[in-house]
Amino acid sequence: MKKTDCLSTLFVGIDISSRENVVAVMDFSSQKPILTFSVANNNPGAECMANRLAELLASHQELKRLVIALESTSFYGIHIANYLSTCLQLAPFHTAVYCLNPKTVANYKKSFVDLGKNDYIDAFVIADFARVGRITIEPWRGSQFLALQRLTRHRLHLVQTLTREKTYMLSNIFLKFSEFSLLDEDEQPFSNNYGATASAVLTEFLSVEEIIEKPMDELINFICEKGHNRFPNPEKTAQLLQAAARNSYRLDKCLYEPLTISIASSFTLISTYYAEIKKVNQAIEKTIKGLDPTAYQSLLSIPGVGPVMAAGILAEIGTIDAFKDNDALAKYAGLVWRESQSGKFKAEDTALSKAGNAYLRYYILEATSHIKNNCIEINNFYKKKYAEVKTHQHKRALALTSRKVIRLIFGLLAKHQLYSGNRVELN
Repeated sequence: MKKTDCLSTLFVGIDISSRENVVAVMDFSSQKPILTFSVANNNPGAECMANRLAELLASHQELKRLVIALESTSFYGIHIANYLSTCLQLAPFHTAVYCLNPKTVANYKKSFVDLGKNDYIDAFVIADFARVGRITIEPWRGSQFLALQRLTRHRLHLVQTLTREKTYMLSNIFLKFSEFSLLDEDEQPFSNNYGATASAVLTEFLSVEEIIEKPMDELINFICEKGHNRFPNPEKTAQLLQAAARNSYRLDKCLYEPLTISIASSFTLISTYYAEIKKVNQAIEKTIKGLDPTAYQSLLSIPGVGPVMAAGILAEIGTIDAFKDNDALAKYAGLVWRESQSGKFKAEDTALSKAGNAYLRYYILEATSHIKNNCIEINNFYKKKYAEVKTHQHKRALALTSRKVIRLIFGLLAKHQLYSGNRVELN
């Protein structure tokens, strides 16, 4: 922002909480807030805030622009950011609303000596952060991508919950049928330990003794019935199952029923999560078609990137015009490395920042793990980085490869192109 623009700008910092929004107002020449007040974090409170800011701007004819900054505190700031960015009363003042990374504001606050801690001080620090020109991000984009973002983030929540439930269930399975989850791949009776047949074995047989004592022909018929005759060799499956049962620990009879109930409950939850994820996937595909079909097709054209992954990346990026280059996009995702150097010393190991958008970082890393399996050039780069070190090989190689994928994504979205394997788009 030019100095002439700064002199005609009113800077507003808002400290967000679930019940209250605390406001500090500064102009460019002030060292302290010229106005502070608080309003409820609801629609009447937002209207009151807009009225007071409009009155202040009207009483100072030299002020032509309005910059509003607030920390990105979960979902509590979404409503007020949407309201202020679209408020007709404030529109004549070229209002720009910024949602700041709390970590950058906290680091800026450290530059003040002996500054206390309360909501008004926090609001002042946010306003001063904007006043001294520390904001480097693009203004709030409104709710254009918010609907898609809520769906993609909810899907991630469901997937993470599903994973936790599976992990939790394995502890109960080990107690009831210790060998079932520990067998090597060639000794596993089922290819999917969470499938319908595995579920039937773990919930309909009360103990491993029942599996052992079951006549082989009856066990084979049970497996065929529960597996809908899809097993190519049910006899071998039954033999592997009985062998695993014989090698498993035995429990007191009083433990089998509680464990069976717990495992059955987990299978029900897992089935429900899969059904809900399927519904959300359908909603994601429907929602994204009404946003930016060109950007969506650009991401889908990358080998290994499917509809849900493309939607997740697009929901977090929004419009690519918000980023001046691929480095800015990488920084927003937190896929940058902190330099560690002093004098002649320079550390070989540098930590990943992880200070950006955690959701975008997740989707980029997940996309990279799929792209490397479908794109020869990306796979070769991954293997090269994997072989460079002897520790943390996969994590390091995946993170470094993700920077190459970010350059690819930025190039395709900025140029409105489809992936063609052209090296120009990877540079």
